[in-house]
Amino acid sequence: MLHKTLYPLLFCCLFALALPACKSSNGKNHEQTADTIPKKQPADITLPGNFSTQTQLKFDSSAIPAFFKQYPKLKVYEKELLNFYRQRNYAYAWFDQNGILEQAGNLYNKIENISDEGVTPKLIYHNEFHALMDNDSTETFTGQPNSSIELMLTAQYFFYAKTIWTGLGAKGMQASNWNLPRKKLSYVAFLDSLLNVPSSAFMSTEPVFRQYGLLKNFLKQYRSIEQSGKWKPIKADKKSYRLGDSSKVITEIKEHLQLLGDLKRNNQSNLFDAELETAVKNFQQRYGIKDDGIVGRSMIAELNFPLAKRIEQIIVNMERCRWLPVALNRDYIVVNIPEFKFHAYENDSLAWSMNVVVGTELNKTAIFNGMLNTVVFSPYWNVPTSIKNKEILPAIRRNKNYLERNHMEWNGNNIRQIPGPWNALGKVKFLFPNSHSIYLHDTPSKSLFSQDRRAFSHGCIRVEEPRRLAIYVLRHQPEWTEARIDSAMNAEKEFYVKVAKPIPVFIAYFTAWVDRDGRINFRNDLYKRDSRLAEMIIENSNLK
Repeated sequence: MLHKTLYPLLFCCLFALALPACKSSNGKNHEQTADTIPKKQPADITLPGNFSTQTQLKFDSSAIPAFFKQYPKLKVYEKELLNFYRQRNYAYAWFDQNGILEQAGNLYNKIENISDEGVTPKLIYHNEFHALMDNDSTETFTGQPNSSIELMLTAQYFFYAKTIWTGLGAKGMQASNWNLPRKKLSYVAFLDSLLNVPSSAFMSTEPVFRQYGLLKNFLKQYRSIEQSGKWKPIKADKKSYRLGDSSKVITEIKEHLQLLGDLKRNNQSNLFDAELETAVKNFQQRYGIKDDGIVGRSMIAELNFPLAKRIEQIIVNMERCRWLPVALNRDYIVVNIPEFKFHAYENDSLAWSMNVVVGTELNKTAIFNGMLNTVVFSPYWNVPTSIKNKEILPAIRRNKNYLERNHMEWNGNNIRQIPGPWNALGKVKFLFPNSHSIYLHDTPSKSLFSQDRRAFSHGCIRVEEPRRLAIYVLRHQPEWTEARIDSAMNAEKEFYVKVAKPIPVFIAYFTAWVDRDGRINFRNDLYKRDSRLAEMIIENSNLK
């Protein structure tokens, strides 16, 4: 379940030199997610129906090797296809006693219009598939069982499943720095399981994170706007526009906001009226801009952003959706890096959110997942070796009292900052063991959370409401009352607490998503990941 600037600032004295890096609490260094789940939407029933459950009509197993000899490019799906039909005892899946099933035509139409899914794969035996389906007159869904058509449909089904429900292969994911666990999916099992799914619910079980379908709807909308030719650049004649202003540019702003759906009615007036102000605030919320209702340079820049690039952004994030677990029927946490937001979910529904600070472009926060299993109250901050050598030691040479002044001490050959309100990690940190040495933590630098772009850290994630998070994480442990949590946070003595019910944490990277109100949101591509992924989607036309 389930897209901003990042970490610690340069404070005066210690903090001007020693920004917290992410490392484990034992001092060992390691090498170095929007409302991404909206309200449930109606099931996608564009592939309605069930596969045939009949067992009387069968084909000879020798048809399978003959099929792959005729269509060798589909041989990549031979194992899955063989397993599927062995389990069915070679009974037809796309035909019954009345002829070809309706969903055969729906699958064919899906593949014919696969670009609607945000991908442009090289279709396999497209002409041959077209000829087979046309000859069988699928518009009337009649025709006798035909093993060539049967096997072509199943092979094309596996092609569609791999392309749309899985996306880029593991190598592509790694190259995109996406380390979330790829959902494990047996296409054969999924295909076979549909035999018991009611006709009206066929695609309600489509194994894709549900943001995918919502983004797909907006993909169609943005393509329609682009094709309309109505999207024209806005040339501002002043720095900003606000309630009560008049300008011909305001008419252009209204046109853009109406096309995007923020402005319900365009009265063609050049007056900045209350209705436009409301539309501007809605737009600003969707783009992570301060929602003051004023059209400034940043908003004009967003309005002038090429539609083709927005479409590409939607496609890229649809691809990311293919890699995520479909759903988690439990509590979990999502941090969406480009959104600079933390989201807590309970039973797959958003419970609450807060602002976070994430890593700078130089010190990127990794995309991965872990299990939050430990809360550390009044933590030490173990200064990373790199910061010790480059910043702390030179400061000590200049000022022998540097450590004492900055509440630091030697810990063997390492340096650490003692617990207290001055500590770079604040009063509490939350551990979810991972190879990136990233964790959630408090901070004494609260002013960062009011900024639109919150990328200031060395990679770890600063949370705006650490007390609330501690109460939330320990809510199943009655001995940890709010009073006890407050005491531990201010004890200035490090104390570890094991979480009774560890919570999955997903550090994700979505630059486009649909929120709970059905609005599409966009954020800047903080780490420049979108363009690379877009290139891979285009270049990797076979999506292997």
